[in-house]
Amino acid sequence: MIKITDLDKLNSQNPKIKYGFAKDLVKIGSEKPELLYEYFDYWAELLSSDNSILKWTAIDIIGYLSAVDRENKIDGLMADLIKMLHSGVLITCNHAIFALGLIYQNKPNLKDLIIRELILIPHDKFETDECKNIAIGKILETIKPFVSDLRENQSVVSFIENATKSERNSTKKKAEQLLKKGWVSDEILQ
Repeated sequence: MIKITDLDKLNSQNPKIKYGFAKDLVKIGSEKPELLYEYFDYWAELLSSDNSILKWTAIDIIGYLSAVDRENKIDGLMADLIKMLHSGVLITCNHAIFALGLIYQNKPNLKDLIIRELILIPHDKFETDECKNIAIGKILETIKPFVSDLRENQSVVSFIENATKSERNSTKKKAEQLLKKGWVSDEILQ
């Protein structure tokens, strides 16, 4: 069992120690986020780290912490997470999509904001169109569990319909599957 209090390991010069510990912390976040909540301010601080891997670790952990955020601390980080979502940096964007998907599930008061921001990704500037298509695919994966709740949201419907025209085959297929899943009534399927 690792000791969470060994956070100075994230400053180690040895990459195996630093990134191994970061990976362990993300695993703890996914399984027992309550163990990491008391260090919330530390994770929030890591969001501005120059080290991308530590920043991505913090983004993921904050997403997991949404399950135990009784003090609504995450609400104060939404602007930072949205900025990362729209950064145009694919990996940072994908981590933000992941975290925002968890926050969407755990914090009903933030659902509208999150969906509105996620579906703006097609308007962001990425290094390549392929990167943008990958990010759109990640959003489609993220909204899949609750797509039926969004079928009345015309902006979401348009986002998914537009994704069916993606040049990236996997993104196109994800969009087509969501349209089938979210908009076909249960009676037709039986």
